[in-house]
Amino acid sequence: MRREAAPPHAGGGPRVTGARPRSARPLPTVSVVIPARDDAAALERCLALLAAQSVPPLEVVVVDNASTDGTADVARRAGAVVVHEPRVGIPAAAAAGYDAARGEVVARLDADSQPGPDWVRAVATRLADDPAAEAVTGSGTFTDLRGGRWVCALYLAAYYAGTGLALGHWPLWGSSMAVRRSTWWAVRDRVERVDPEVHDDLDLAFALGPRRRIVRDRGLRVGVSARSLRYARRRRLVRALRTLRLNWAVAPPWQRWGDRFAAARRGALPLAD
Repeated sequence: MRREAAPPHAGGGPRVTGARPRSARPLPTVSVVIPARDDAAALERCLALLAAQSVPPLEVVVVDNASTDGTADVARRAGAVVVHEPRVGIPAAAAAGYDAARGEVVARLDADSQPGPDWVRAVATRLADDPAAEAVTGSGTFTDLRGGRWVCALYLAAYYAGTGLALGHWPLWGSSMAVRRSTWWAVRDRVERVDPEVHDDLDLAFALGPRRRIVRDRGLRVGVSARSLRYARRRRLVRALRTLRLNWAVAPPWQRWGDRFAAARRGALPLAD
């Protein structure tokens, strides 16, 4: 993994700044991590939307995952920090980005995510207002599909319900999510970094475990491509099953739910958010 320093801010790129908005409460600084491989066009649009945020991120970290197109050049022109991860696979790329992030909160988008102008503010505000929450996960709309909001709502409802039963708590959705940097560093050695056939967001949710609080915030809505529905559906299912099998070998679902109920009885965590 190699990290390039961000060039001086120029024009429409994401501003790299530690400034915080005027607010009744201090907001945590936010690093936005985007793992990307051969996704230059979508990445350019995502970075332009991040440049227009009402609360600018501390930095945008683009992880160039052995791209053969102009992904890294697009990131540099936008003023992003570029991290090079030669091991192909989202688990390696995402983890490299989280390691490199300097903000108090590490937010995650995919290259095809299209955040609204208040997305960074919403991430920072939710975690500022809820100190017990260690991670937050959001929602989306398919931008290239008729009825995309409702189709995405059904897709995510199935994802959150199904994987939530497997986890004993909310999962994370990599297209719109965030975790406190301190929490990432507490669990980073438990996540899969090598196997490309693992869903990295689901794997991170397993690593966080039922004794840490993950909240779902439907206000963290982003536009996304429906390519996950159109292509490689069988591969996505195989990856999901592989992620479940690897993590259930460590802690099966009945043990995870037992831990969750025990934490709820102690008042340490609500049974559901």
